[in-house]
Amino acid sequence: MAGGGPLGAIYEIGALVALDEVLRDFDLVDCGVYVGVSSGSFLAAGLANGLTPRAMHQMFIESEAADDPFEPELLMRPALMEYARRLALLPQLLKSSAQDYLMSPRARSLVESYWQLAHALPTGIFDNSGIAEYLTDLFSARGRTNDFRKLRHKLFLVATDLDSAEAVPFGAPGWDDVPIAQAVLASAALPGLFPPVEIGGRHYVDGALVKTLHASVALREGAKLLLCINPLVPFNADAAAQHKHGRRVSLVEGGLPTVLSQTFRAIIHSRMQTGMARYGHEFPDADVVLFEPRPDDAEMFFANVFNYSERKRLAEHAYQRTRAELRRRYAELQPIFSRHGVTIDEVALADQTRTLATRDGATRRAASTGRLDHTLDRLEALLRPRAEPASG
Repeated sequence: MAGGGPLGAIYEIGALVALDEVLRDFDLVDCGVYVGVSSGSFLAAGLANGLTPRAMHQMFIESEAADDPFEPELLMRPALMEYARRLALLPQLLKSSAQDYLMSPRARSLVESYWQLAHALPTGIFDNSGIAEYLTDLFSARGRTNDFRKLRHKLFLVATDLDSAEAVPFGAPGWDDVPIAQAVLASAALPGLFPPVEIGGRHYVDGALVKTLHASVALREGAKLLLCINPLVPFNADAAAQHKHGRRVSLVEGGLPTVLSQTFRAIIHSRMQTGMARYGHEFPDADVVLFEPRPDDAEMFFANVFNYSERKRLAEHAYQRTRAELRRRYAELQPIFSRHGVTIDEVALADQTRTLATRDGATRRAASTGRLDHTLDRLEALLRPRAEPASG
């Protein structure tokens, strides 16, 4: 499971539900090994803990209907402690900068001398402590665990050591004593948005800085059929215009955010393709199947990476697009899956009436009806007149 911010997690949830519905003899909560990177670490940790894709859809997408709802506000809490810590450095930095400039005004420019004020800038905008508390509670519930060593299956959550730029697979020997919730935070600490996470005196940031998928972690563990989900791909404006028979829109019209998004996606996707090609040579007896949005998918590209308010629509979009990809690639994928005893349910895949909302809505209504029936039965029992004792 690769990363991509909240948008990436939303796409992956929709894709996971689609796969879970149509793959037979392949249980997504009973895989031999899970690997999560960045926002994908949330979902990999959930699957390894027995949370089904539908359950995570209710938690993260249909949150108001879940027993353990994820509140979107947790992602947007300002990092006040980090702000205060950095602000406390400002007086000394100002003094030092002024002294530096006054001692050699001709040798150094004003900007050069005062550049050290950048040390007062926060290392992250948002505070992730609320996310840590939520995940700790989630993984500490009955039947789950916050301990890598107590999981039924192997779980690896990859983060980047900030000081060495090396990838660290939490969950591997020597790294498995870290709580799972803490490892998720480290793997998903996107620089600039969330402060680095300190673990054992070291600081860790987003695992995608080194690799996009880190699929080799699972392959080295002996995985023979590996499903990879990557939510971020560069956009092809020409293909999108041709697909919709419309005018080609230049990405430059979207300004700096769109240009940066395309640049970032192109870099990580190119790096991922290089890695995928290498896996074929290094692990010739393994089948690696990749699912990702099509390059002409404007819906996924132009969605705000941190727009959590449209999560239901975007998850439904990912769900339907993944089903469409499975239909389109059926002839390619079925022989691959069959080598591992897995089949694609053609009947379920052909059912055009399936939606995320309908299925979850039916589940919620059934659960609500069951709770109501139980309550009414108890009420009836309480109100029923007790039998009179027999006379005599």
